[in-house]
Amino acid sequence: MAVNKFWRHRNVLVTGCTGLLGSCLTRALLDRQATVIGLERDWVPQSDLMRSGLDRRMRLVHGCVEDYPLLERTLNEYEIETVFHLAAQTIVGTANRAPLSTFETNIRGTWNLLEACRRVSTVKRVVVASSDKAYGEQKKLPYSEETPLQGVHPYDVSKSCADLISIAYYKSYGLPVCVTRCGNFFGGGDLNFNRIVPGTIRSALFNESPIIRSDGTYVRDYFYIEDGAMAYILLAEKMADTKLHGQSFNFSNEEPLSVLKMAQKILQIMGKSRLKLKILNQAQNEIPRQTLSSEKARRLLGWKPQFTIEEGLRRTARWYKDYFDD
Repeated sequence: MAVNKFWRHRNVLVTGCTGLLGSCLTRALLDRQATVIGLERDWVPQSDLMRSGLDRRMRLVHGCVEDYPLLERTLNEYEIETVFHLAAQTIVGTANRAPLSTFETNIRGTWNLLEACRRVSTVKRVVVASSDKAYGEQKKLPYSEETPLQGVHPYDVSKSCADLISIAYYKSYGLPVCVTRCGNFFGGGDLNFNRIVPGTIRSALFNESPIIRSDGTYVRDYFYIEDGAMAYILLAEKMADTKLHGQSFNFSNEEPLSVLKMAQKILQIMGKSRLKLKILNQAQNEIPRQTLSSEKARRLLGWKPQFTIEEGLRRTARWYKDYFDD
């Protein structure tokens, strides 16, 4: 009940509201009776936001984070109090093919949003989505929040820059901002089927050989999307303590898996272990091994994941079965 009271009638802006995390976070905020304003660049009728009717329970602003006047107008006119900045180009392969558009969205979009928040006095808290990719390749693992940000490839660099800019706005202007760095999100609603989880599930549902773009040895932290949404909400609530402003937090199940093991786990859960994986070994500009420590989030926020990876995968597989049945 206390959580509902915290969010009741608060005006919240979610950029990237039609994405995987955006849709899930929007649902959670609406269920807590927040007034949600979503920034939507593209009309995506297949997104979970649209399919579930969430768009009819919120207010949508059409535009992109590269449009500074639109951001300032939105914050002002809707008297936004809390901002979740999720809008980004999130695909490594797309960043490799089109670095400039990725930099425009991920870097310029972030400084636009932060500058608009700085200028609009109603904004009291900003949560910016960074990524474990912002750390780049490191010899010492797992990453802690003190690990230096040193992305090298286009996507990783875009997240390192956005992350640093966010902290600069706190250090220089006192903007109440926190940064999240999460593992690889998975869950129902991810329509980027070149990613390992939705791609493998789709192949399994159609009895096709799942495709592995890499050689399968890359190690990642996988993080169920409902846990991700709850982590963002908890962090925003805890930002009532101003000591947290300007800090970054890792969120992860802390169960790193190779791409191959993740694909095999999915097939086992779906009863499709007989399907053979098709390994292309074509991935480029990828970090070989990434693992996160969530010790800080446990200690300062009292956070812990609610779902195991296996339970998250079962729920995700059910979502895609319903999706393709429709």
